[in-house]
Amino acid sequence: MESALYLIPVTLGETEISKVLPDYNHDIIVNIKDFVVENIRSARRFLKKVEKSIDIDELTFYELNRHTDRKFIGQYLEALKNGKPMGVISEAGCPAIADPGADLVALAQERGYKVVPLVGPSSILMSVMGSGFNGQSFAFNGYLPVEVPQRIKALKKLENKVWNENQTQLFIETPYRNAKMIETILNNLKPNTKVCIAAGITCQEEYIKTKTVAQWKKEKVPELGKIPAIFVIGK
Repeated sequence: MESALYLIPVTLGETEISKVLPDYNHDIIVNIKDFVVENIRSARRFLKKVEKSIDIDELTFYELNRHTDRKFIGQYLEALKNGKPMGVISEAGCPAIADPGADLVALAQERGYKVVPLVGPSSILMSVMGSGFNGQSFAFNGYLPVEVPQRIKALKKLENKVWNENQTQLFIETPYRNAKMIETILNNLKPNTKVCIAAGITCQEEYIKTKTVAQWKKEKVPELGKIPAIFVIGK
């Protein structure tokens, strides 16, 4: 198999692999022995889900997350240096998209190694697709500030971009604070600003609804619990 850094998407939850990943990904994965992963335990579970016959003990894992010292990640690319393929696996969705794997990809590009992104689910793109908002211009803003005054200020800044630039704005929250985020959104944005709540994408509990702030206030807001969600505002 060709030596390259393969960016391997994973499921966004307990979804059947056949629903969201092509067979081609399977054929790539079973031929890779060296993986850079965000979490070793979840990566092992994913690989076993892809192919039960994979011998986990034959594989080499390098962990890359927010705790990893970036000074050492260059050592992770040793397999590529030796002409072997490597894989990058995130905790959920696509590697290097709002993910520490981007640092490794940047290094691989600097060193001239081939990088191959594989097809798979991205909650960011799928939430834009399902929102009905402008897909020509959009921005993912990660987490907003935790402190309420700064959070409100950030929300209003994003809302201004929606109305002044027609740019769709996306952001996320730690799942257990989803309810508080929805409350803050509805209490501080304009009544005619549209909000899409996209939660549990591709999973059994998938929920994607778009309404104006005024409409959300009149109807029962979903109880998301700890379901991962993306919040999208547009017009």
